[in-house]
Amino acid sequence: MAPLLDSGHGRARTYRDEALTLKNMPLGEADLLVTVYTRDSGKVRAVAKGARRSNSKLVGHLEPLTLTRLALSRGRNLDVVNQAQVLRSFASLKGDLTAVTKGLYVAELVDGFGLESQANESLFRLGLDTLEAISRDPASDLPLYFFQLRLLATTGFMVELYQCVECRQPLKPDRHRFSSNGGGALCTDCIPNDVQLRPLSLRALKVLRLLHRRSIHELPKLKLSVPLDQEIKSILGTTVEYWLDKEIRTNSFLDHLQRS
Repeated sequence: MAPLLDSGHGRARTYRDEALTLKNMPLGEADLLVTVYTRDSGKVRAVAKGARRSNSKLVGHLEPLTLTRLALSRGRNLDVVNQAQVLRSFASLKGDLTAVTKGLYVAELVDGFGLESQANESLFRLGLDTLEAISRDPASDLPLYFFQLRLLATTGFMVELYQCVECRQPLKPDRHRFSSNGGGALCTDCIPNDVQLRPLSLRALKVLRLLHRRSIHELPKLKLSVPLDQEIKSILGTTVEYWLDKEIRTNSFLDHLQRS
């Protein structure tokens, strides 16, 4: 989107962008500190002045998991939100506890992997498409597995699923091993040093490849057995957490909901 005013230093002082709100927190008596992921500017942290006052035009526009069109001013440390127009509220997602928890998991990972002031439109679109898929089918975990795998791909950490990461030979139909810190699947002959190995079943490998080859709009209605579902969940969750290099806060609550 075009800048509104050039500051004379190559960057616009004010700008507009589409933004997905990832999180917010109170700041001072009436302000709101928001973290958003934008289409054209990547992750942005900004202050919405007076947004917690009941008569503010920004009330309700900057809730997590809300897509907005923002007008912002650049600041020395934090940008400032001047205007906000809701484009998509994801109301149906927010009305389901499991679905909104999955949505907050998506937001936490976009926040963790997204870089400040560095655009990644693929990541922006992935976040929105995943929220829409969760809204359509809150009970299915496939959209979340798709998101985790594509998140790795769009941020430069994609795992290898088609050939051994050590010897580079194509993987034959068989049981294999998987290493989160080693970069993906390994054949049964290779035992590299300093990597953490775990079994990888042929069925899990096929599901991961399916998720890699399909778009999120083409995901099939798969009924995974409990052991297969747990294997895929563990592989993707462990890999994402390894590269994020910190605990994912929404994980424990999501696990609690899915066990209950």
